[in-house]
Amino acid sequence: MSAPHHDFHRGLRVGRIGLALAVLTILFGFAFGGAFGAFEAPMKADLTARAQAVSDTVYGGDAAKIRSVVDKSWNYYKRAHLHGGAIGASALGMIVLLAALRRPKEMLRRATALALGLGALGYSSFWMLAARRAPGLGSTDAAKESLSWLAVPSAGLLLVGTAAVLVLLLIDVFAPATDA
Repeated sequence: MSAPHHDFHRGLRVGRIGLALAVLTILFGFAFGGAFGAFEAPMKADLTARAQAVSDTVYGGDAAKIRSVVDKSWNYYKRAHLHGGAIGASALGMIVLLAALRRPKEMLRRATALALGLGALGYSSFWMLAARRAPGLGSTDAAKESLSWLAVPSAGLLLVGTAAVLVLLLIDVFAPATDA
């Protein structure tokens, strides 16, 4: 095994938990998309049933409001699917980039990879959970607010992780070479 390949593999192992979470996030996004194809009607019916269960108490019998919340909940399902694929792939790419860098300490790479993986999975899951919760609460805003405990830290981990990758990349590629 050549030294550069060995170093890259070692770098991947350092970020292995973040890598696994990023790939799990991509799988979540793809599987959710597959569920749309296989179970779109039952998924929509479930959202409607959740709203109908509280039609009188939460919606005051307003069918138009029920339809509006259910439609927006379906859009949140689509966001969960799209965020899973896109943010998962972005996190995966940044973690692989971290593995290729020479300078950052292992602890910093590990923490950054973990932040990206957790943030990706958490933020994608947030949209799915908000979609499921909204019909019963009568509002997508109420659903998002009730899940802010998940959304805010997840988005924060993604932002901090992405900024860390940028800083570590700049340090690694613009600092004077230590090996000649």
